[in-house]
Amino acid sequence: QVQLVESGGGLVQAGESLRLSCAASGGIFGIATVRWYRQAPGKQRELVAGITSGGNTNYADSVKGRFTISRDKPKKMAYLQMNSLKPEDTAVYYCNLVMLAADYWGQGTQVTVSS
Repeated sequence: QVQLVESGGGLVQAGESLRLSCAASGGIFGIATVRWYRQAPGKQRELVAGITSGGNTNYADSVKGRFTISRDKPKKMAYLQMNSLKPEDTAVYYCNLVMLAADYWGQGTQVTVSS
């Protein structure tokens, strides 16, 4: 059974940075695709960034150049470095793991950016 635990969220001012972490337990983390999603109040969950087992990354247009996704396979950790945060980045951020056609989600971590 795979479990994901996010951490690192908080309240920051616009222009500041945060780094989210996702700790995975169980499963074969090395072959998984890891994605970060976010959901703001009243909005649909949206894909923020993803990284494949081979290290290929993709980003939503709204975060390109500001956010960086990374992973540490031996530690079974994934990260989302968020710089130049904007109020519109305020949301609950979720870590998602796709492995062997199965989908796993963390409980989410709140990010609030004040103007």
